[in-house]
Amino acid sequence: MHEMGIIIHLAKTLDDIAARNRITKIGSVTMEIGEVSGIVTELFEDAWDYFTKRNPVLAGSELRIETIPAVTYCDGCGKTYGTVAFGRTCPFCGSGETWLVRGNECVIKEIEAETAGEPEDSGQEIGAETAGEPEDTGQGAGTGT
Repeated sequence: MHEMGIIIHLAKTLDDIAARNRITKIGSVTMEIGEVSGIVTELFEDAWDYFTKRNPVLAGSELRIETIPAVTYCDGCGKTYGTVAFGRTCPFCGSGETWLVRGNECVIKEIEAETAGEPEDSGQEIGAETAGEPEDTGQGAGTGT
């Protein structure tokens, strides 16, 4: 279950963000997770529930998940299409020269939190930080979905 490893990395990232921004309590974290990221949402949520009980800043926080649809681009005809429905073969021209445009991300989109004052570095944005890369599933550029 690599979901636990991703949650551990996510918790470390959130702890770092909390320290930099004097966050005392995180109420919710919204994650964008790609449709073909390989992350099993139910296992991810279970790992989150387990880990938040052991992390004071995250205790009682809510995990919100938004799914990013997987989209593939075809080099043969220049069109994009839904990856899950058609896989590596372009439904428009039948080409196998395709690559994944989006859909394998795992990104922190938003953090709702309570702070103990102004952030130390007011130039820091909270959110939009990568929460670890999914394991390589052979879905990179030039390999299709």
